[in-house]
Amino acid sequence: MKKILAFGASSSRSSINKTLANYAVNQLENVEVMMADLNHYELPLYSIDLEKACGIHENALRFRELIEECDAIVISVAEHNGLYTSVFKNLWDWLSRIEMEKPMNIWDNKPMFLLSTSPSRRPANNVMRISKELFPHFGAEIVADFFLPSFNHYFRNGQISEEQYQGKFDEQKKQFQECIDSL
Repeated sequence: MKKILAFGASSSRSSINKTLANYAVNQLENVEVMMADLNHYELPLYSIDLEKACGIHENALRFRELIEECDAIVISVAEHNGLYTSVFKNLWDWLSRIEMEKPMNIWDNKPMFLLSTSPSRRPANNVMRISKELFPHFGAEIVADFFLPSFNHYFRNGQISEEQYQGKFDEQKKQFQECIDSL
């Protein structure tokens, strides 16, 4: 059984991106899920001076261990003012400083199902576009991606309520499932 690390890239307790990540990972078959909450990996604001004085923070190392232990990753990136949430960007900064076999390989060459959602009705968001370009440079193998606009309108009773979006999700989930089944 494959281990899947899943999380929403937000610290909000009522994060719609956490909800979407949880929904997605629970649609997968024959997997063991490690659902992470970024609130359990609280970190001081990264600075080179802090790193020199104290080293890599323990919570960054703990999160890195989750990445190393999993076979694949499901992440739903949240957008604040057109960019990543501060909690996720700060975690990324800490992770990028950990000594690795291959420099800057934050995602450890793991297959990834990249998700995002927003309360906005816009058909796309900036952080998804940026992530699809940036993540592979840091060791992510994005094998599937899905964006759900207008979360509060299209996600009801614990599921995607719009047939068009459910179809798109199912197509991407199938690609990801086939990838992890072949590992």
